[in-house]
Amino acid sequence: MNKLSVYIIAFNEEEKITKALESAVWADEIVVADSFSKDNTAGIARDFGAKVVQIPFNGFGELRNKAIEACSHDWIFSLDSDERLTQNAKEEILNIINSKDSLDAYYVPRKNYFMGKWIKHAGFYPDFRQPQLFKKGALRFKNDAVHERYEVISKRECGYLKSNIYQVPFKNLEEVIFKANRYSTLGAEKLLETNKKPGMFKALVHGSWAAFSMYFLNSGFLDGWPGFILALGNFEGTFYKYAKFYLKEKGLDSFLNTKFPDE
Repeated sequence: MNKLSVYIIAFNEEEKITKALESAVWADEIVVADSFSKDNTAGIARDFGAKVVQIPFNGFGELRNKAIEACSHDWIFSLDSDERLTQNAKEEILNIINSKDSLDAYYVPRKNYFMGKWIKHAGFYPDFRQPQLFKKGALRFKNDAVHERYEVISKRECGYLKSNIYQVPFKNLEEVIFKANRYSTLGAEKLLETNKKPGMFKALVHGSWAAFSMYFLNSGFLDGWPGFILALGNFEGTFYKYAKFYLKEKGLDSFLNTKFPDE
């Protein structure tokens, strides 16, 4: 029988991580990659019997690579603290890792729930973000701050699980706003590494397109108010990413250095 490591990246996730840990209790090893949480995230994980490794946060790409390095077994499943493995996924994963015909990496369909509702549209299903089940050494991430790119190190194509896992990406509306702010800051830092030219009009265009494509082109309107709020959050996150990029490029990211006319 082949063994499986499940790694969970976390920072101040004491309200979420218990259910993630419980859903992965059947794995041979659980590794929690914590970035020095200020709450009891690490304590909960240790009490649960997980292996906790403290990794300074220098972007999600580096964090994932170091979490993978901390895993002991040949097969790895990447589980975020807001995700939940299901019984069907467990059975399919165990069949895959113990099959002689298994591939090297697999995408996993995710059912996202927001405001108590399964979001079926707006690009939220099946939401194949990145391979989540893979052999150790078959997946490597770029050192991106956010929306981390990855490379599958295999000559074979990736497979796809049929069984869903669950995700609750936002615990409340405050977290929608918090993530839009945090991710837009990380995204602006990522844009600074490119040759793109910043501009406030570009920020408006990118933000508007992000909301339009989610709400109309990807039928987010069919999800009712949850779909509208997600599209609005997507506008804000994208707009502020490009706005922060513009301000950082112009040296205006702090308004405290404003020069007054009479100075």
